[in-house]
Amino acid sequence: MVPLSNLLAFAVAAAVLIAVPGPSVLFVIGRSLALGRRGGLLSVLGNALGMVPQIAAVALGVGVALAQSVLLFSIVKFAGAAYLVFLGIQAIRHRGRSTTAAGPSRSASAFRVLRQGVIVGATNPKSLVFFVAVLPQFVEYSAGGIPLQLAALGAVFLLIALVSDSVWALAAGTARQWFARSPKRISTLSTTGGAMMIALGGTLALTGTKN
Repeated sequence: MVPLSNLLAFAVAAAVLIAVPGPSVLFVIGRSLALGRRGGLLSVLGNALGMVPQIAAVALGVGVALAQSVLLFSIVKFAGAAYLVFLGIQAIRHRGRSTTAAGPSRSASAFRVLRQGVIVGATNPKSLVFFVAVLPQFVEYSAGGIPLQLAALGAVFLLIALVSDSVWALAAGTARQWFARSPKRISTLSTTGGAMMIALGGTLALTGTKN
């Protein structure tokens, strides 16, 4: 297993990196503004679940090959960017529908939001690059069990990300709850959330091949 000193050092580094708003935070804020607190929290959970296959790929050595392949990396990058743009357009198109600040009220809607978060998390190229570049630096190779060490470090990252992103989701969802008192304001807020996701998708698509 990962030595305690390495694990603590990684936890501190991950907390600092996660605290800086990035694609995941912008996605969560955009979803929370469009769907409310429950929708935001479901998006946080889905996004984290979507990163599990990336961590597994890195632990098994597949992630390095994917990150170093221009073609495969570009496919993942553009698929993720296109899906974010799609979600943003959907949020804007449905901005006039009566959606409570609590988010999805039916299990089917909740599952759909969760599934969408999983897809975004799984196709986020920046998180894959992070896992490939950072996780191995905290592995103690002399201790053996490299895949298990990488998986443990990835689990620590996900736990910290879940807590941090949930705070953002609750904050943005609470803001939406106040805006929900006015149909016009909630429509504008949903449009803002959709625009954020479209902008995020465009930014990911226009970044360098391995940035």
